[in-house]
Amino acid sequence: MPVLHTVVDHLIVGCRDLAHATGVIEAATGVRAAAGGTHQGKGTRNALLSLGTLRYLEIIAPDPEQPRLEWFRGIGEISEPRLIGWAASAGDIGAVAQHLRAAGIAFTGPHAGSRIRPDGAKVSWRTVVPEDDAHGLLPFFIEWDAGSINPSTDAPAGCELVGFDVIYADAARWSAAATALGIDLPATLGASPRLHATIKGPFGTIVL
Repeated sequence: MPVLHTVVDHLIVGCRDLAHATGVIEAATGVRAAAGGTHQGKGTRNALLSLGTLRYLEIIAPDPEQPRLEWFRGIGEISEPRLIGWAASAGDIGAVAQHLRAAGIAFTGPHAGSRIRPDGAKVSWRTVVPEDDAHGLLPFFIEWDAGSINPSTDAPAGCELVGFDVIYADAARWSAAATALGIDLPATLGASPRLHATIKGPFGTIVL
């Protein structure tokens, strides 16, 4: 089974208060994330920060202008920003679906998604989502639609992702899961499973 050669498209930080999360990250790095827009019907809004070429940080929080939270429902309980998931880019989303199907991995999609930017422009994409993502440790896969600008292109720049791994108690089990999915994400041994990223900015570094 060939490896998909995945790369990180974006990391997702969740918090119940978007302004607070944005401020925490700005205070640590020196770069303030810009409003990305709303996910209509999903109950969320975000702010974005470039992490380099075709890679960015998404800070996601409940949208007070929408009646119900449908995405990442647990973020309403998160008082301080923390990593809650990530997206991998592997090129053709159809090829990703074919790979997972051949590997016997249950998934849903491709799903069409979109967001309205503050300037009114629509950004759209397609995703494939494994049914078991190990509580956010494993990624979903994304392909940006033709004509949609990757958020890393015009989000505030100056930060870079200098470290990204997963804390996991069973290295062999993690390796097997990652290999089957076609991703290359190293694991550091630890009792409490979680994602772990280090982002460096012009004024300092934040560990999420």
